[in-house]
Amino acid sequence: MAVTEKSKAQGKGAAKAEIERWSLQGELILNCNCNVFCPCVISLGKHPPTEGHCQGWGGIRIDKGSFGKVKLDGLNVALLLDIPERMARGNWGVALYIDERASDAQYAALVAILSGKARGSTGLFSILVGRYFGDERAPITYETEGEKRRLTVGRKIVGEVQPIQGAKDGEPVQIVNTQYWMGSVVTVAEATQSRVRAFGHVWDFAGRSAEIVQLDWKGP
Repeated sequence: MAVTEKSKAQGKGAAKAEIERWSLQGELILNCNCNVFCPCVISLGKHPPTEGHCQGWGGIRIDKGSFGKVKLDGLNVALLLDIPERMARGNWGVALYIDERASDAQYAALVAILSGKARGSTGLFSILVGRYFGDERAPITYETEGEKRRLTVGRKIVGEVQPIQGAKDGEPVQIVNTQYWMGSVVTVAEATQSRVRAFGHVWDFAGRSAEIVQLDWKGP
């Protein structure tokens, strides 16, 4: 039987329907090897990182989330980033760590979201990631103490970031109304502790650039 344009369109529509609706609300912290502050946020990856390449780690605390009927509330996720040049040029190297408390369904949902396969807010990952180091379960803690945020991923990532204070006492420096895909308001921070020992990478970015972003991601 010949495949008509109509049947092709119907096939595409069916494929789209198969992708679950999803959402994540929570907070993200990110620390990289740039001097404070990372130029990639404002330039949307067009400006070179301060060291010519980007290496870093991130942690996500999911306050509320779902992937279809699968609830993701209360889980944590971490990632490792190794980007050879400007972020916009792609060929990102990425590894994912999924909360060891996640069920198999939750694990699969979070990998689909953070790999970009579920499209939506994280869809660009499917375009920019050229080297996928893998994904694995890990004990992940995401803690808040005052203004500090701490992330631990077993013995592989140990990090702490703290906002940089602005002219008004008690108010951090923030970049607002951005087109940054992670979130339009970015709190400028600095890593007070940063150690990575994972997938052949050995890094220490204490004193380097960090950011705190409130997440409201969705798809497809």
